Amino acid sequence: MSASASEPLLHVVLYEPEIPQNTGNIGRSCVAVGAKLWLVRPLGFRLEDRYLKRAGMDYWEHLDWEVVDDWNALQRKLEGHRFWFFTKHATAAPWEVQYRRGDVLVGTDEKAADVVRLAPRGRGHGERRLRRDSLVAAGPVDDVRPQPEARHAVVGPVDAR
Repeated sequence: MSASASEPLLHVVLYEPEIPQNTGNIGRSCVAVGAKLWLVRPLGFRLEDRYLKRAGMDYWEHLDWEVVDDWNALQRKLEGHRFWFFTKHATAAPWEVQYRRGDVLVGTDEKAADVVRLAPRGRGHGERRLRRDSLVAAGPVDDVRPQPEARHAVVGPVDAR
């Protein structure tokens, strides 16, 4: 699928987010960079949750966002897009990736399972081997407190604009 002028700069996916404050803050960041936010169920909160509102809902009237029931539904909606998975198991830094308009950046809350299990696998004999070319590092830098992997999905590619 080719990107059109109406294509968001980026698609930011929160896989099974649990923490409403993080989701609100990431939503605010998506507005700032022109990204669409996708939330993959189950969610660990209700979208009306007062913490979500306090963390960023005041920006949500400007946010392009959508909730999907599961990972397969998201893949169908974003078929043909490039996916990047933000995980502590990657070695490529966010600033080393050449992002393109319409790329899909996948992360999760700090409490949820790592998204590496969603990343593509090799073909044929290497079917079980993880394809690392779509993984982006999301983890602590030196002495900085670790942040949710999903936050790196928004902060890392700001220069994609």
